[in-house]
Amino acid sequence: MLSIALGELIQIFRNRLVLVTSILMPAAVSAYFIYQHEAFATLGSLGYIAAVVTFTVGAFGLYTTTVTTLASRRQNLFLKRLRSTPASDAGILSGLMLPVTVLAVVQVIAILTALAVVAGGPANVLLLAAAVLATVIMMLGLGLATAGLTNSPEHAQVTTLPVSLGAIAVATWVGISGTEELTLLKRLLPGGAATELVLNAWNGGVPVADSLLLLLPTLGWVAMAVVLASRLFRWEPRR
Repeated sequence: MLSIALGELIQIFRNRLVLVTSILMPAAVSAYFIYQHEAFATLGSLGYIAAVVTFTVGAFGLYTTTVTTLASRRQNLFLKRLRSTPASDAGILSGLMLPVTVLAVVQVIAILTALAVVAGGPANVLLLAAAVLATVIMMLGLGLATAGLTNSPEHAQVTTLPVSLGAIAVATWVGISGTEELTLLKRLLPGGAATELVLNAWNGGVPVADSLLLLLPTLGWVAMAVVLASRLFRWEPRR
């Protein structure tokens, strides 16, 4: 698995498209939010900025790159060749996804740390870590599911748009308006409960036990994504 991960990490830094979508674009958007944190805080709170930053990295840095990577490796038959090695299917996928996942987590940590230095830290760091981890797992699962419907890296630019833009839109909606109204709908949408969890972790004022219950809808989306991935994912190009 580690040898696959190392090779994939090298490919990421060689591929300009993946490098831009996975690192440069999320970092640029996040830097803008931090630079204008006072203006954006008037729309919601610092927790809102933290949530949007987390989902920007998750949507573009992790989700889109996951789909693009798997589609590319399937198209050039690299996935098929890997299956002829002693590595298990789980080991192959873990090796391919490990670099982009680590990069996304490091980005989120670095950007949220910068936000904390500039504007003040979160009320509960451990709860924030749980929210970020749940978001990463959800976006990774949705990426595996979407990869099953994606024929090529070029096709990924189309298939990833609904989820990536939708997740950021939900995070923005919940972050600005809160969950006092349409509570159930907002929590059941992909990313809604995770956004509320980030808000609670950063802003404080909500009991930890109540906040941890918000992990359930997010884990529900993870379970759904895993089921879809197991049914839709293909190791060879579609004919």
